[in-house]
Amino acid sequence: MGYRGKLAERARARELRAQSWTLLAIAGELGVSKSSVSAWVRDVDFVPTPRTRGHPAGPQHPMRLKKDAEIARCRDEAEAWVGELSERDLTMFALGLYAGEGNKTTYLGMANTNPAYLTLFVTWLRRTFDLDESRLRVVLYLHEGLDLQAATSFWSGVLGIPETQFGKPYRALPDPSIRSAKHVYGCPSVRYFSSAVFRRVMAMSEAVACRFADPG
Repeated sequence: MGYRGKLAERARARELRAQSWTLLAIAGELGVSKSSVSAWVRDVDFVPTPRTRGHPAGPQHPMRLKKDAEIARCRDEAEAWVGELSERDLTMFALGLYAGEGNKTTYLGMANTNPAYLTLFVTWLRRTFDLDESRLRVVLYLHEGLDLQAATSFWSGVLGIPETQFGKPYRALPDPSIRSAKHVYGCPSVRYFSSAVFRRVMAMSEAVACRFADPG
């Protein structure tokens, strides 16, 4: 498809956005990437369609609809703002994530219940360092009564780490005084045992922090 065709797609994308189509829906309709749509419609005014996933059927309270619309708009604006990301962007985000969530004592490791964050962390390690995949380990924190095999299969698929590299899980006893909601797949801790990589990550994190602490 030539340049003229791209102009036609861009114009159509802007029309659909003005009709409150989501970025993902427009990309599917036109057969283009979501990032392209984000760039094309960045300045188009639209009324966000409230997201009702997880809500009971029937009319919603006006304040809830307003909140959902605001969340939808914020998400779409954020996706458009992010645009294309570089390897340096990935590194900076991963270092910030590790500074807040990672182990900082003797080995490289991070625990989190959010699949997106852990996937990003493992992806960054693989793209930045020459990893020995056999040194990757996962330890699950999972409440008693939840399906250990299902949780192991889920995280193995998400992280691309074989189940044989999962260590003995920590099975937490139920304690209603602490919390009632439980993560059905538990909280995995991803670990990589390499002193050299651990020291490099810590040095990179400290270098970024020191640059902002002493910009001169």
